[in-house]
Amino acid sequence: MPDRTDEQQTSATLRAIAVLEAIAASDGPLGLVELMQATGLPKPTVHRIVNLLEGAGLLAREAEGKRYAPGPRLASLGLAALSNVAWRAPRHAILKALVGEIGETCNLTLLDGSEVVYLDRVEAAWPLRLHFQTGSRVPAHASASGKLLLSLLPARERRRILEILPYSYHTANTITRRTDLEEALKRIRRERLATDNEEYLDGTVCVAVPVESATRFVPAALAVHAPITRMTLEQAVKCVPALRKAAAKLADLFPE
Repeated sequence: MPDRTDEQQTSATLRAIAVLEAIAASDGPLGLVELMQATGLPKPTVHRIVNLLEGAGLLAREAEGKRYAPGPRLASLGLAALSNVAWRAPRHAILKALVGEIGETCNLTLLDGSEVVYLDRVEAAWPLRLHFQTGSRVPAHASASGKLLLSLLPARERRRILEILPYSYHTANTITRRTDLEEALKRIRRERLATDNEEYLDGTVCVAVPVESATRFVPAALAVHAPITRMTLEQAVKCVPALRKAAAKLADLFPE
C-alpha cells in the first residue's frame, strides 16, 4: 500500500511544477490570480508555492512585488536541459550540415534578459575564426540574434527588457539609443530578419533568422557569422534561404 506521505509529497511537487510551467510559458510575469487560473490551484496553495520557489531562486518577483517571472536558477536549469547531449546532438547535426553548405560559422542562440546566450555553434574550417563557446553571452542590442529575438517578443515583455538594456557601446555602429533600437526592431519584426553590421565587433557581420514553429513560437535564433574579409553583409544576406530552411528543421526539435 503506498505511503500517504509519499503521495502528498508527489502531489506537492507536481503542483509546484505546474506553477513553474505556467510562468515559463507566459508572455510575461504572472500574478497570483493569473497563476490560480492557469493551474486551477487555490490562492493559499499558489501563494505558498511561489514563496517557496522564490526562496529557491526558481522564481523572481517584480519590483512591485505582485507578479512573478522565471528566476536565475530556473533559467540556468532550462539552458542546461537544452544543452544536454540528448537535445544537442540532432541540433548540432543540422548546424554542421548548414556550415558545410554555406561555408561560414553558424550559431544558435537564446534570449536571456538583456543578453543572448550561445546554445550551440559550429565553426567553419578557416584559419581566422571568431571564438564564442557554448554558454557565451553578448548584448542583445549589439547582435543580430538579440535584436531579432527582442523584436519578436510580446510588446509588454519587449518594453520591460528595453528599459533595462545597458545600451553599451562596442563599435561605431552599435545602436546605443532606445529610440533608434525601437525603430530597428519594427523593421526586423516585419521582415523576420536581423543583421549585425560590425555592431559588436569591428570587421565582423552577422545575419539571423528566427527558429519558428508553425504556431509562430520562437524559442531561438539561427545566424551566420563571419569576418568581412571573407563575407560582406550583402553576401551574408544571400545565405538567408539556407538559414530559413535549417531553422525550420531546428524548430521541430524545440518543445512548445
